[in-house]
Amino acid sequence: MNFLRTQLFGSSSPLFRPQIRAMHIQSIPMWTGKGNNYAYLVTDEPTKQSVIIDPANPPEVAPELKSQIASGKIDLTAIVNTHHHWDHAGGNGDILKQFKGLQVIGGKDCASVTKTPAHGEEFKIGDRISVKALHTPCHTQDSICYYMQDGDQRAVFTGDTLFIGGCGRFFEGNAKEMHKALNETLAALPDDTKVYPGHEYTKANVKFCIAVSQTEPIKKLQAFADQNKQTQGKFTIGDEKLHNVFMRVNDPEIQKVTGKTDPVDVMAALREMKNSM
Repeated sequence: MNFLRTQLFGSSSPLFRPQIRAMHIQSIPMWTGKGNNYAYLVTDEPTKQSVIIDPANPPEVAPELKSQIASGKIDLTAIVNTHHHWDHAGGNGDILKQFKGLQVIGGKDCASVTKTPAHGEEFKIGDRISVKALHTPCHTQDSICYYMQDGDQRAVFTGDTLFIGGCGRFFEGNAKEMHKALNETLAALPDDTKVYPGHEYTKANVKFCIAVSQTEPIKKLQAFADQNKQTQGKFTIGDEKLHNVFMRVNDPEIQKVTGKTDPVDVMAALREMKNSM
């Protein structure tokens, strides 16, 4: 474990560093109005060591990275990919040309990948941020979510597996895999873990959720989405268990709507309903 951490990000532990704000997460919107993607810059503030998650559109991401590197705000160490699709890992080559010496951490099919962490494998960003890789095959077979913790700060970067109020299409997998990814792997994270998905799809997702169930949590999500263009990092795993119908497959109300009782069958039915909406 320590070998992995050293290989990925080096090691530095001076006797004293001011503990200002520990884990800093910056969203970088890409293709707004089209794909509505997000790249995320995650920085360990004491050391300034940073990773960039899914920098798929370098013209929108690279200027921000260059500015922060030039001003001494970050020490960029790696690209982290949630899965191999072009709108997540397609910018790797260009980013590597512009920023030398970066590791590429991601699924086995990601462009230029240098490290694929095993399920449950941990590494660190800087001194304080611990990262755990969570394999969530379904949208793609190489999908990985990254659970990050710094003290009482908790965040998970879910790519196209979990969205606010929704989930990704089953392109390379099936309902059984998505059920496991959402309702076993991600649902097991602490409820206060903030969710950072790969796209801003909340308005469309909540439109589907409200058609399936009219609970107060869903109505609250709908109101927030109506008033805010961005929802990443505003909701938690605990929230998703309440307002995301794909994480309520054991709820009798959702089972009644789908006409199914087995949670995998409920998941499959919900996805079919969403696809045809």
